[in-house]
This record gives sequence, C-alpha cells and structure tokens, in this order.
Amino acid sequence: MPEFITVDPATLYLPPGIRSQGADPGKLAREVAQFGASLDGMPPLQLVRGKDGHLRINDGVTRATRAARLRPGEPVPAEVIATLPNLDVTRMPQVRDTLP
Repeated sequence: MPEFITVDPATLYLPPGIRSQGADPGKLAREVAQFGASLDGMPPLQLVRGKDGHLRINDGVTRATRAARLRPGEPVPAEVIATLPNLDVTRMPQVRDTLP
C-alpha cells in the first residue's frame, strides 16, 4: 500500500545508473525555466524505503534537485511505493551531493 509523506529532497539518495550522477543538466534547466522555484502542482516523488528507513528516489530526480536547489530545506510531497528492508541505498550519493 503506498504511503504519502513529505521529505526534504536534499536528503534523498539517488538511484543507481545514469541518475546516480544527479539530474540531467538540460532537463533541469528546462524545468527551472518553466517552473522556477514554484512547487505548486509538482507531482509527488516516487521513493523506495531501504535498509534503516533510508529513502531512494525511484522517479523524480530532476524535480528533487530543482526543489533542493531553489527551495532548500522545504519539504516536498512523496510517495513511498515499496519497502525493501535489505536494500542498502546509502551506497549512492544524496541529492545534496550533486547540486549544481
């Protein structure tokens, strides 16, 4: 069952693969140009809860990066779509580690 929470996007861990380096710079620039610092109407981030309750982004790296960069410390809506208690998400960087 999905769980809806609010979370500081800077504290979220990035998914493995290409997004482990952070948001795509071109897409981030387009989102900043289109939405600026506004979080109104932003779809919730999709997260996975791993070992020790740490949260990893499943969908929404660019949105999380934009929010963390332009509205630091402000919580954003998120949906926890799965809990995987054996998944160590802390091996990946956090959003704050990749902010431009």
